[in-house]
Amino acid sequence: MINDYKTAAENIRRIIKNYIVDHHIKALILGISGGIDSALCAVLAHKVCLELGIPLIGRSITIETNKAEEIQRAAAIGKNFTNDFKEVDLTEIFKLMANQLTENIDQEDKNDVSYKIRRGNMKARTRMIYLYDLASKYKGMVLSTDNYTELLLGFWTLHGDVGDYGMVQNLWKTEIYEMSRFLASQMSKEQKDALEACITAVATDGLGITNSDLDQIEAGTYEEVDQILMKLYDNNGLGKYKDHPVIKRKFNSEFKRNNPYNIPRKEITSEPYL
Repeated sequence: MINDYKTAAENIRRIIKNYIVDHHIKALILGISGGIDSALCAVLAHKVCLELGIPLIGRSITIETNKAEEIQRAAAIGKNFTNDFKEVDLTEIFKLMANQLTENIDQEDKNDVSYKIRRGNMKARTRMIYLYDLASKYKGMVLSTDNYTELLLGFWTLHGDVGDYGMVQNLWKTEIYEMSRFLASQMSKEQKDALEACITAVATDGLGITNSDLDQIEAGTYEEVDQILMKLYDNNGLGKYKDHPVIKRKFNSEFKRNNPYNIPRKEITSEPYL
C-alpha cells in the first residue's frame, strides 16, 4: 500500500503532464459521476491542465437512474476542478435508442437483475459515445476513472467505462480514498467540501442495478475487498477466502481483462509475418 501520498500524487501529475506534451493533447475529457474515482481524477488533472493551459472538460451525464445527491456532488466537483462543466441528461435519447436495440423488449422482466445489468451496460456505452465525441471535437483524450480493485473484479462495462488514459487504474480502491483524503487536507474549504462529499458518499455506479457497488460485489467494505484480493499475491494462498464471492467474481471476469482476445499467430501458423 502507498505510504507517501504526496509523492504518489506528484508522480501521477508529472507522468500525465509529460504524456500530454509528448502526444500534443489539446484537452482532457472526464465523465464526472459524483463518486470518488472521477472526483479524484478531476482533482489530479485540474492542476496539470492549469499548468499546461489546456481545458479539463467535465460532464455529468445522467441517464434515468442517477440520484439527485449524485448529480449535486458531480456539479460541485465540476465547478471546483474543471474549466468547462455541464450537466447532460440523456434519458430520453437513451430510452429511444435502447428500446430499439433490445430484442423482444415487451417480453422482458424489467425487475430481473440480468436485464438491469444489460440496461446498465447500455447506459455506460451511451455515456462514452458522448465523451468520445467531445474528445474528437477538442482534440483531446478521455480519462479513465477505474481503479485496480474494479479491474480485478471486472467491475466495469466493456467498451463503456474505459477511456484513453488511466491515472488511477493501478491504485487499490482504499488507496483512492486515502489519496483523496490527503489532497482534501490541502484545499480551500469549498474544494475540500466538494471532495469530502464524494469520500463519504455510498459508492454506486449510477446505473440502477443495486443500491451500492458493494451490494453487487457482495462485501461489507472496500477495505475487506482489497484485503481479500491481496491474498491473490500472498504466498500463503487464499485460505478461507477461496470461495468468497469477491474471489469468484475475480476469476469469473477474467475474460474482460483479456479483451479483445486475439489468437496468437504462432498458434495459427509457423510462418512469420514476412
